[in-house]
Amino acid sequence: MPAQQVLTPESLVALQRISDLALSQDGKHLLFTLRIPDLASNRSKAVVHLLPVAGGAAATPVGEGSSPVWLPGGQAYAYAAKDAVVSQALFTDAAPVRTPVPAGSQNLSWSPASDRFACTRAVPIDPPVTAAHPDLPQAKARAYDDLMVRHWDSWLDGSYSHLFVHTPGAAEAIDLMPGERVHTPLPPFGGGEQIAWSPDGKELCYTARRVPNPEASTDSSLWVVPVGGGEAKNLTPGMPGYDQDPSYSPDGRWIAFASMARPGFEADRLRLMLHERTTGKNTELLPDFDGNAHELRWSHDSARLFFTSETEGTTQVFTTPLQTPRAVAVTKGRHALTGLQVAPDGNTLYALRASMERPNEVVRIDVATGAITALTDANGAAFRELALPSIEAEWFPASDGKRIHAWICKPPGFDPAKKYPFVLFCQGGPQSMVGQGFSFRWNFHLMASKGYVVAGVNRRGLPGFGQAWNDQISGDWGGQAMADLLAVTDAMQARPYIDKARSAAVGASFGGFTVYWLMGNAQGRFAAMIAHCGVFNLESMYLATEELFFVDWDLGGPYWASPENADRYRRFSPHRYVQNWKTPLLVIHGEQDFRVPYDQGLQAFTAAQLQGAPSRLLTFPDEGHWILQMQNSVLWQREFFAWLDRWCGDKAGK
Repeated sequence: MPAQQVLTPESLVALQRISDLALSQDGKHLLFTLRIPDLASNRSKAVVHLLPVAGGAAATPVGEGSSPVWLPGGQAYAYAAKDAVVSQALFTDAAPVRTPVPAGSQNLSWSPASDRFACTRAVPIDPPVTAAHPDLPQAKARAYDDLMVRHWDSWLDGSYSHLFVHTPGAAEAIDLMPGERVHTPLPPFGGGEQIAWSPDGKELCYTARRVPNPEASTDSSLWVVPVGGGEAKNLTPGMPGYDQDPSYSPDGRWIAFASMARPGFEADRLRLMLHERTTGKNTELLPDFDGNAHELRWSHDSARLFFTSETEGTTQVFTTPLQTPRAVAVTKGRHALTGLQVAPDGNTLYALRASMERPNEVVRIDVATGAITALTDANGAAFRELALPSIEAEWFPASDGKRIHAWICKPPGFDPAKKYPFVLFCQGGPQSMVGQGFSFRWNFHLMASKGYVVAGVNRRGLPGFGQAWNDQISGDWGGQAMADLLAVTDAMQARPYIDKARSAAVGASFGGFTVYWLMGNAQGRFAAMIAHCGVFNLESMYLATEELFFVDWDLGGPYWASPENADRYRRFSPHRYVQNWKTPLLVIHGEQDFRVPYDQGLQAFTAAQLQGAPSRLLTFPDEGHWILQMQNSVLWQREFFAWLDRWCGDKAGK
């Protein structure tokens, strides 16, 4: 009997989530973290699992914690638990060993000899302003002397994330960055991939940004430091963009890393670079590869590299030999592959595979054939009961003669003889591909299950279609990217199964900007709009955001810098077109969002109300740019679909 149930906000948040994939050095076992959500408690429990890669055995839980790592030889492992690192040998009844570590320690990694481990944690350096006024114990205040006063969702508190080395049994850990006002990894998105041990265990390489104006610079570098402490050495001097994600070759000769060439551009092409340790020379390995290189992984003989890269709305695995460098695709298909692990023989890979229908599962990849075999089915029971949407890639003609890629997602049981409401999904970033990942908020599967046909458009300004396509949006926010979205909208609304009168546009961040832009410029194409954390007023946003390099690059600098800049801000800012606002608008914003400050949402809601457009404001006091807490997420989904259904559902307009 075919599955009859469909995905709901409640069943979406209940899905289990796999992450932190780690393969043992002997290639016989995998570790991963499984997060099990509990909506009632508004929390999830993280449990480390052990999976033999041969024989078809199921994964077994080994303890509550996360960030599992293997000790040399593949016969023992460790993971981070509350206030401790837990290490455990395989095939033994011996009790696990708990090594206490200070609260807040992250990014655990063991040395090659497993005699010590590295981790990061926050170190208070700058005293708060209240410390100078001990006679005012109830005073609450912050004081700053430079522009970096807050970042994404947090006010800076005078602490910095430093790299430590712990030797079990030693009295104290070694701070490898003592007294420095510098972070590793780079906040807020950097993790353990930005830190690496040398094969001989004598040094650590890490990513840090030692610049006087971090709010206006992307100039991060790779630094090496002896494990016993000492002066850090810069491996990438004179390289002004992001340099990150070091990976030592097993023979110790090379450090592979990812690098962006252009300073101030956070979405530049991530080049695959090699640092030769004996000469200090840095060389781009694949200068003709028109894509990004993520998750750099060495073969055990140091002869080749594997990496992942976005391509036409998917994320695939590539490989290149060192002697005759060329990017060769290992995989193909409609999926996103991440968490890459290389088996000792180099003929097998392990990864996490996701799609728009399903979240991550562990898979095996045969390098020679690209064949992919699933090894876990964490959410199998849930999906066996679900009727699935259909998802296809389509190409649409653009106004300038080029072609636009889009994912078209149709409801379960789609009948082309019927009329369906339509949702245009407007991607954020602005440079962030609409790919085959599984989102727990902007979920195409869920939208289709609610009866909507969805178009996820890879408009101008997104990776995976060549760097020129990615670059085009910079300085042209209201130009060709908007024309691409409207071209796909017009083509979809002309199809017989789309009810043109029940069309909506939705999006977050730059997607929220897009919704506000379309409010004033879509000329009646939509019956409803939803903007989450969107940019409304480019001028006020410039002076309120925190990382100025982003707006300096994408908008050309401050609006007063030149007449050309002033004109660009006037032409592209959604607030300049409020006189055309009539479409019903739901505005959503996190009050702790400092990248796109929440007053942008307040301004947009005020404008809609004053224009008489039906509108609703939904704010989350304890969320930032993303809605991360489970109950908040379910509430978000309920309000999102209530607004869509009100204006575009079966009973809309009746």
